[in-house]
Amino acid sequence: MILIKLTGGVYYEQCMCPSWQELFGSGGRAATAIARLGGHVVLDTYADRTAEAILRQRAVLEGFTVATHAITQSLHFRYTHGLAKPAIHPTPETSSTPFRITAENMVRFGLLEGDCVVNARNAVYDPQSSRHPVPFHENGSTAERLALVLNRGEAEALHGSDDLSAADLARALSESQNAEIVIIKMGPAGALLLHDGQSHLIPSFVTPQVWKIGSGDVFVASFAHFWLEEGLTPLKAAMEASRATAYYCETKGFASKAELETYYPAAASLPKKSRVVSPPLVYLAGPFFSLAQLWIVEEARDRLLEMGLKVFSPIHDVGHGPANEVVQKDLDAIHDCDLMLAIGDGLDAGTIYEIGYARALKKPVIMYVENESEEDQKMMAGSGCTLTNDFVTAIYQTAWMAAEL
Repeated sequence: MILIKLTGGVYYEQCMCPSWQELFGSGGRAATAIARLGGHVVLDTYADRTAEAILRQRAVLEGFTVATHAITQSLHFRYTHGLAKPAIHPTPETSSTPFRITAENMVRFGLLEGDCVVNARNAVYDPQSSRHPVPFHENGSTAERLALVLNRGEAEALHGSDDLSAADLARALSESQNAEIVIIKMGPAGALLLHDGQSHLIPSFVTPQVWKIGSGDVFVASFAHFWLEEGLTPLKAAMEASRATAYYCETKGFASKAELETYYPAAASLPKKSRVVSPPLVYLAGPFFSLAQLWIVEEARDRLLEMGLKVFSPIHDVGHGPANEVVQKDLDAIHDCDLMLAIGDGLDAGTIYEIGYARALKKPVIMYVENESEEDQKMMAGSGCTLTNDFVTAIYQTAWMAAEL
């Protein structure tokens, strides 16, 4: 029997919209993901007494083993939405005594409450910090074969540069971190895998809903299972991990091996090379006459920019003013844009007009609307707009559609 030992945080998690509350963290989620795929996993983590009790019940149900190291209070992560940066309570203090694990196969996530020194033959490492990612070997950890799995922000921070392509960044990290495999996750653009000096693009998969909290944990865990337990090549393991992650994003659940064998969502289009130099332009339509309206526009704009898209936002790029000063500038921007993301709640007259104008020009429109009736959405639905009632899904659908243009 091939066994994976795993270390990672176990945290209370709460999301405001959509409403959700669970105990997972990277360690708890990864253990569940591996066990659900039929893998054998032992989780070492820090936990308070309540978290330990919940975790042990889950371990019995899911079929993994858990060893806990006592702390006074497990951390709480609170998210406004699935792409928001969480508020963490209490303030993490790395005061717990580090523990050591020796294993044939190891998955190590960065920890907030303490540290784990790993001695492994094969190791998969996710630093879990875009600000101060810690190199795998810095605490004395060793591995004969090391796979780094990290997002673009973590990769740039670990390398100390943000001016490299993903492929060049992966090569630099492979050399500096002595890693056989480097995977850089890039959200809706998929991931880049470097192995044996060759880089490969791993697509994400288009899903009707996108639940992002913990999706990176599921990718890491699934990759480790397919690479270390199933013996797949790194490329095949990453492809399977991407599908398992899509299943999680669509359902908020964990795929069994049987479920994954029948789950084949469409692969998202990979961004065209020309679009790397000149990204698609998104027209961000929505009302901006109250703090709540301004907040959601700001959130949407920031998330789109993070994904590498260009954004025209009337409030940011034109501002308030009389019709003869602002209307033509907005209409010109709709002509220039590649697609539109519209915030539809409130049925703001200006936003509805902008949607109709964009569709008359045959521009793709994604409409995020939670609180309006089916009757009020009829014209948008009937004119070919893509409608969703979930903020994160709207952002991802915009990025996926932009990649097709």
